[in-house]
Amino acid sequence: MTANVSARSARFDLASIVAKFPRTADTLLVDEYLRDTAAASSRVFRVYKGTPPHFHRGCDEYLYVLSGRGTFWMEDPSTEAEFKPGQLLFFEKGTVHALPQILEEPVVFLSVDTPRREPKDIVFVNSEDGTPETFITQRRPSTMEAKT
Repeated sequence: MTANVSARSARFDLASIVAKFPRTADTLLVDEYLRDTAAASSRVFRVYKGTPPHFHRGCDEYLYVLSGRGTFWMEDPSTEAEFKPGQLLFFEKGTVHALPQILEEPVVFLSVDTPRREPKDIVFVNSEDGTPETFITQRRPSTMEAKT
């Protein structure tokens, strides 16, 4: 069955979803929404290039590292530290953050945004660093099992 991003319950095969991400991308990220409701959204995304400082106006973000290694900072570049699989990064809405270096590919995160993150809610600190369209490409949802 086609994914229903607002179903009451669902099962997701994250490895299968991640395997379908392209090897390269014109944007910094490619994501796929798993859930998309007013209360929260969840996504899986792959990072292809370092991301410049940016923030989100409307949501807090939880990032669980599924694969890859890199460096990430929140609030201030002086907090830059390496991340690896199994770690959870959290920051509140309005918190500037960046992923300056990819050390091991593929870098893939499971993201939970509360409340829902509007797909274009990406504000670059330096407007010359990009736009929502150059930042992220959204994939169509994969097939999943859903209970109704």
